[in-house]
Amino acid sequence: MIPEAGLAALWLAATLALLQFALGAQAVRDSSAGALRTLRAVTVVQGLFVAVAMGLLIGCFLNSDMSVALVVANSHSAKPWLYKFSGTWGNHEGSMLLWVTILGLAGAAVALFERSVSDRMFAATLSAQAAISFGFYAFLLFASNPFARLTPAPLDGQGLNPLLQDPGLAFHPPTLYIGYVGMSVAFSFAVGALVTREVNRDFARAMRPWVLGAWIFLTLGITAGSYWAYYELGWGGWWFWDPVENASLMPWLAATALLHSVSVLATRDSLRAWTVMLAVVAFSMSMVGTFLVRSGILTSVHSFAVDPTRGAFLLILLVLYIGGALALFGARIATVKEGQQFDLVSREGFLVANNLALSAILGIVLIGTLYPLVTEAMGTKVSVGPPYFNAVAGPIALLMVIGMGFGPLARWRRDDFGVMVRRAALPIFVTALALLGAVLFLPPIGWLPFLGLVLAIGVGVASVAPLWGRNLRRTPLFTWGMVIAHLGIAVSLAGMSTERAFIKERLIAARIGDETTVGPYTVKLAGIEPVAGPNWTALEASLEARRGSGTPFTLKPQARMFSDPPTETTEAAIATRLDGQLYLVLGKGDGTGRWQLRLWWKPMVTLIWLGGAMIAIGGVLSLIGRRSRSRAYHIRTAYA
Repeated sequence: MIPEAGLAALWLAATLALLQFALGAQAVRDSSAGALRTLRAVTVVQGLFVAVAMGLLIGCFLNSDMSVALVVANSHSAKPWLYKFSGTWGNHEGSMLLWVTILGLAGAAVALFERSVSDRMFAATLSAQAAISFGFYAFLLFASNPFARLTPAPLDGQGLNPLLQDPGLAFHPPTLYIGYVGMSVAFSFAVGALVTREVNRDFARAMRPWVLGAWIFLTLGITAGSYWAYYELGWGGWWFWDPVENASLMPWLAATALLHSVSVLATRDSLRAWTVMLAVVAFSMSMVGTFLVRSGILTSVHSFAVDPTRGAFLLILLVLYIGGALALFGARIATVKEGQQFDLVSREGFLVANNLALSAILGIVLIGTLYPLVTEAMGTKVSVGPPYFNAVAGPIALLMVIGMGFGPLARWRRDDFGVMVRRAALPIFVTALALLGAVLFLPPIGWLPFLGLVLAIGVGVASVAPLWGRNLRRTPLFTWGMVIAHLGIAVSLAGMSTERAFIKERLIAARIGDETTVGPYTVKLAGIEPVAGPNWTALEASLEARRGSGTPFTLKPQARMFSDPPTETTEAAIATRLDGQLYLVLGKGDGTGRWQLRLWWKPMVTLIWLGGAMIAIGGVLSLIGRRSRSRAYHIRTAYA
């Protein structure tokens, strides 16, 4: 009866979403206290019902209920419990239920805690959120039922894709989905502000924590996903410009632009129309990502669905939500009053330049992702890969990094360019010194990593400039957050540039006892032996690595074979040191005693993920600092 109970909870949640939409629309016209209490209660109960549905589906997976078609297709009784648990969303239906669960819980959180906007805007926001939820409930109930029964029930399941049998599956999708759903809340606030004609600082202050929270989770999700693919796929790369990777990057780019814009509106009452537009664009990119991954239009380890009917359903939702929001924006934009003015040379001016650069990169990634799909639909297959993205988006990204270094040093409203340059004298001097040192001492490398290394040093110094002359104990947390996040970007840029400039790679066919060198390491193939895991068997190589005359150590890459479903995977062996990683992969044997080995020395590559973690930590500090200041402000005004 558990699947039936889960399906019933899903139907009840969908019904409550429809009721929430109607109550919200009514409360926009009649925002009485009773109507608002009812609206809040319905929204919270809707979130609870969808959470119950998700919990019951998890229970079906943990109990290996083979009467549920989704469990049969994506689980096996012999799987470790962690992969039964995370495998709940390692498929199309389960991932969409997780998406809608987070959506419902986010709406419930808004209903419980939001008190800073007018009653009419609050009601319009919850009504918009309900409209989004109802569309996805309809998608689950009519096109992707996660609780569908299978009669007769088989003895066991087909198993989870072995590439997904990793702890990363328990972390990567949920963090990304929380980020996507945070953008839906920002979108709902924007719709509510347009409906009620209240695009103002209160609207921005209410929306900002949701944007910042979504941005934090998107950052964590992308960083974790990058490292998961890096060590799991055995390809040696940390970003491949895969269309589904791009589907997660595009919302992050839009969210970053929106975060800067909403901060300007909340603190300086500027960029009103731009903020609303970016809220629509950010959620649009989340919807585009959902469509690409779950429509069957792409073939990728990330994608789940191959049913074109589901793709058509998602496309209809995308057109309804985004088209409707753009139509509302066009109808209401004339009523949005102009905010405070600012000069081109000002902190607002640099933030606008930053947003324009982010928007340009977003457009480049979107075109590069969709163009092959359009040409394939017309009968011509083309490939758009790293050469396009690096060459076109790379220079804009470097210009954006330069602006990011100057922005925090500029004054609000207006500044004098000469004075600002003098304020930035030390970062400029350090950048010039780094450029001279790179020209004199670095071997020939590509121009993009060359400039990336130089700018990473300069921006790293500029990022801590806002702390100069301050009492560090009295510096607000959100200032620390900005500094750490910007420093994280510099750290990641340094890691990307160094890895690309100085990476060493070897591909050899080795016999037992053969040695080879890669970077500063000598690696010897000491042996090959079979090993067995909980639901796989493997051939495991013993590779003895030594750096110079140092003590040798052993690394053991594997070539694994899963039986349910039958799949071969590669498990890389990675040795992490302060200055980089030694990355080793075992390939196939040729039948004559030789084994393919692929070896990389990747200097400073860990800085990429360290920087990503710093960016997310900076976001968390900013969120805590902003919420603390907001709470203190409300307490002061309440007792004034």
